[in-house]
Amino acid sequence: MDTVDHPILIVEDLDHVRELLEATLIHRGYIVVSARDGMEALERMRRQEPSLILADIMMPKMDGFALAQKISSNPKTEHIPILFISATFITQEDIDFALSLGAVSFLEKPIDAQELILTVGEILTGSHNEIPEPLSEESFHRGYRKRLEAKLQGKYDQISRAQRLVESVPERQRSEFEALLKQTKAQYRQIARELEALKQESDSQEASPS
Repeated sequence: MDTVDHPILIVEDLDHVRELLEATLIHRGYIVVSARDGMEALERMRRQEPSLILADIMMPKMDGFALAQKISSNPKTEHIPILFISATFITQEDIDFALSLGAVSFLEKPIDAQELILTVGEILTGSHNEIPEPLSEESFHRGYRKRLEAKLQGKYDQISRAQRLVESVPERQRSEFEALLKQTKAQYRQIARELEALKQESDSQEASPS
């Protein structure tokens, strides 16, 4: 697919990461458009179909998992390949779930520029895994909830560890661990919000008459 008429869509909420991805791809001659979350990405896709979606997983409003399910379950967009990037959802179970949603590849942050370029090139020339059949909504919600619950527990454990270190490290190191604790708490709250929204959506679907 011609990336002039169908650019690469980068979906990433962190400005510095998004700008780095944009610069890396533009420097190699690719046409790039960007969005800060899944909802903004869907709006951009309504205006112009991308040749490839390069998406983070952990984002506000609509994260990468939910975005991928929307794309893969829509006959008009199910053919568009998705390349996931993440620093948080990186266990083998996370990767397997991401691939089941229609992703053709997965890169862990921090992104190696050469690996990114090689992977993008392979995807756009057709040298990638086949896009799987979309998951049912029930299978998606079950898998998505499992991944969020596992990640929430992991962040809770990290908060406990960071809190203990804030209280025990030498004064000269304390600010670094306080910053880490603040960041981890923010990630915990974001995952908790996503999990609560998913539970409410699932409850609403179960309550609706068939």
